[in-house]
Order: sequence, then C-alpha cells, then structure tokens
Amino acid sequence: MNGNFLLDTNIVIALFDKDDAIINKIKVSDKIFIPSIVIGELYYGAFNSSKKIENIEKINQFKLDANVLNCDSITAFYYGKVKKELKVIGNPIPENDIWIASLAIQYNLQLVSRDKHFYKIENLITIQW
Repeated sequence: MNGNFLLDTNIVIALFDKDDAIINKIKVSDKIFIPSIVIGELYYGAFNSSKKIENIEKINQFKLDANVLNCDSITAFYYGKVKKELKVIGNPIPENDIWIASLAIQYNLQLVSRDKHFYKIENLITIQW
C-alpha cells in the first residue's frame, strides 16, 4: 500500500493497542503524518485515564518519531471552508475533526479514520483501516 496518510486519533489509539492490521499497513505506507490536534486528543485521553503517567510517556515517545503537522493560516482557510460546507448541508461534525480534515486537504493526504462522518466532507479522501 503506497501513499501518504494522515492518521486520525482512533487509528493512533489502535496503533498504541498494537493492532496488527494498523501496524502492517503503516509498514508498507510511503509516509505517515499525525495532526497536532491528534496529539492533543491523545493527551486529553491520557489525563483522563487511570494510567496517566504511563500514557503521557507513551505519547511523548510517539511524537518524537512522528511527522507531526501543525495548523497554520492555510489550514484555517480550509477549516472555514469545510465548516461552512458542513453547515450548508446540515451535517456538523466535531470541531477537532474539521481541523484534522483541513490538514488532510491542505497537504493532499489521505485521511485514515474509523469515523464515518469524514465522508461528508468534499475534496477529502478518507479511508478505513
């Protein structure tokens, strides 16, 4: 499987859980990127977990080796466009997911997620692993 992929939070969690299907697909991918928003969602989960210190350390280690993409003013442009399009069709999705989708569109990456609401977004290539 060749390609450049942006991973959603649920995919990174599956990776942390050592999901063989995810690990095998990542191994044969050209390039994997992680949105900074996903890092934030992971930290939020860690701070709410019973294994807070262990989970924070896992995230700290993960982000050292990850290609993390940050939002900028171009991302903000896509965010505004995507959010407006979702409002017009009456299908809002979580704010963080709009930012994640905007990064995927900005960098022309395939978004890997298990969330079906991403399919509502025009010009976003979404795949499920």
